[in-house]
Amino acid sequence: MKFRLGFWIVLTFVVVWLPSRSPAPLIYVPGEGWYYEAYGTTAKWQRPNAREQLEVAEQAFTNQTYSLTLHAAHRILRMWPLSDHAPRAEYLIGRCLEVGRKDEAAFKAYQNIISQYPKSGQYNEVLEREYAIASRFLGGQWFKLWNTIPLYPSMDETAKLYDKIVANGPYSEVAPRAQLSIGTAREKQKNYAEAVKAYETAADRYHNQPEIGAEAMYRAGVAWQKQADTAEYDQGAAAQAIAAYTDFTTFYPDDKRVVAAQQAIVKLKAEQVRGSFEIAKFYEKSRRWAGAVVYYNDVVQLDANSPLAKEALQRIEVLKPRLAAPAAK
Repeated sequence: MKFRLGFWIVLTFVVVWLPSRSPAPLIYVPGEGWYYEAYGTTAKWQRPNAREQLEVAEQAFTNQTYSLTLHAAHRILRMWPLSDHAPRAEYLIGRCLEVGRKDEAAFKAYQNIISQYPKSGQYNEVLEREYAIASRFLGGQWFKLWNTIPLYPSMDETAKLYDKIVANGPYSEVAPRAQLSIGTAREKQKNYAEAVKAYETAADRYHNQPEIGAEAMYRAGVAWQKQADTAEYDQGAAAQAIAAYTDFTTFYPDDKRVVAAQQAIVKLKAEQVRGSFEIAKFYEKSRRWAGAVVYYNDVVQLDANSPLAKEALQRIEVLKPRLAAPAAK
């Protein structure tokens, strides 16, 4: 009985008295995780107000002491989330996360500035940082699980990052480049229809910026051409590519890519001719004379000077009597 009483007295002493005297070196901060802090060092970096605390964070960032920067910046957001210094603290957090190759978390930190502090003086700089992160993913950087374990590269997720940048500021300095990059990501994904939509949006929204408009129109032609090349006899995509290249050469006749666009048009028209001729042959082989004549005529209309056009005219003459025979009956 005495032993049990003594045990409980000792246990109570340990639970009640020791915590107030323990160093507790492991500290958890939401959004930052666990970090080690030796006993008695807290006062060296904590300050009584947001301004002084930000000075600590800024100095630590200058000294490349990124863990201390994170501690000080996170404390500002916890203690003084509505202060004028909070946006800068969030920005420093994003920069530190970028240094630590935690780009997804950094992008989220920058998005917090856009959503929570829209009047921040660093608005354009934040968009530029987001653009830099998205561009690394566009270059093939892998997305990570828990900001640690590399999982996979994803052009779909990359396009969504650019989407957010454009949504943050459709007419910001970085938005035109971001809009074009959405198209690039979709092209890498081989989703050419979505790529064309992105380029057409850029051409329409930023038509007053000739460099962006020209780039967007030309890339739309390229995307349509890729779509035409991936689907046999896709006359629609080829026609759209020709139209896009034609618009490009019309609106930007002095662009150095006009020659390449014209060459692409010639190639696409040749492909159209070949595709229509192949379809006509298919209809003829299936004894569907009317369909064959329609596509042979299409060959002639597309390029009357091509060798296939001459052959198409010959086939039309051969098929005319067969078309007349059902009518006579």
